[in-house]
Amino acid sequence: MAKRDYYEVLGVPKNAQEADIKKAYRKLTMQYHPDRNPGDKTAEEKFKEVNEAYEVLGDQGKRTRYDQFGHAGVDGQAGGGGFGGFGGGFGGGFNVDLGDLGDIFDIFGGMAGGGGGRRATGPQKGESIRKDVTLSFEEAAFGAEKEIEVTRAETCSRCQGTGAKEGTSKKRCERCQGTGQVKAAQRTMLGTMQIAQPCPDCRGEGYIIEQPCPECGGQGLVRRRRTIKVKIPPGVDNDSRIRSTGDGHAGVRGGGHGDLYIFIRVRPHEFFERRGDDVYMEMPITFVQAALGADLSVKTLEGEASLKVPEGTQTHTVLRLKGQGIPHLRGGGRGDQLVRVIVATPVKLSAKQKELLGEFAQSSGKENYRGDQKDGKKGFFERWRDK
Repeated sequence: MAKRDYYEVLGVPKNAQEADIKKAYRKLTMQYHPDRNPGDKTAEEKFKEVNEAYEVLGDQGKRTRYDQFGHAGVDGQAGGGGFGGFGGGFGGGFNVDLGDLGDIFDIFGGMAGGGGGRRATGPQKGESIRKDVTLSFEEAAFGAEKEIEVTRAETCSRCQGTGAKEGTSKKRCERCQGTGQVKAAQRTMLGTMQIAQPCPDCRGEGYIIEQPCPECGGQGLVRRRRTIKVKIPPGVDNDSRIRSTGDGHAGVRGGGHGDLYIFIRVRPHEFFERRGDDVYMEMPITFVQAALGADLSVKTLEGEASLKVPEGTQTHTVLRLKGQGIPHLRGGGRGDQLVRVIVATPVKLSAKQKELLGEFAQSSGKENYRGDQKDGKKGFFERWRDK
């Protein structure tokens, strides 16, 4: 699961002051602390998430990297979260100053495996990227090719991702012998316990870069803006999600790129409304066309089509054009186009027209107004007239 934005986790804006970040952090840790929510796994996960966010936003250096690179710029840098490099997951271990109880959680997090700052040393896949794309009604129906602008972390071409200056290499950390961890004794209410902590010299990486690459500053990654062509399949709708594999942030230590996720928004159409894979529209017809029937030309997504209006059609009748709707997203045909006809009442009649309509009204009997009957039952007009 992709990590949430750290500012969103703490509920603060991106320009929040340090004091506001600390205030939000303290409030949330008290709210979700396991001691206050015994057995509540959701609260426990939120507690971890809040601590992870504060480890970054509460440190100006990490916050700067996060603002520039996103999660890719700080994963593997936080002291107690065990993020595990670019694109890694949260490891365990709590880091909130709530007295002895908080210390115990720290210890058990480290003993459980992966917590207390344990760092993954193998390849780490890069973070994914989300982009929102707005399509026209027709593009959503029939598909399109879009160029998506993304800014992502890419492997530094100058140092090939090592982070070390050309002609130099990483040096194994002498303090931890390349493990990234050191043993430390910590006193608790349960006694003195040995725990594994991130090596302070190499920050848990297992190696030290004595001469950082001038291009990436030792990160092994650089920020690049790219244009990526993405094919939108026919039939997408609002909130459809498309994955472009391998177009996200670069990984570290030989890990592959993350993915690019495109979230779809569709602009409303002037005439059409989507209902599932059917296209709905309303169309005015004249009194004469409704009474006598007609063959009309109606607008569709692909141009014009012929629509047969039966004799005696009532207003608000829905007529169907088979196969003129939205292509099914997973293939296998299309929806239909539903046309709701609205009988328009003539206005600004001439004297002659009024005379003719008067003669028509005098010559019409009840049988002329039984067109709204359904299955032999009286329609609304007849029931109202009988009343």
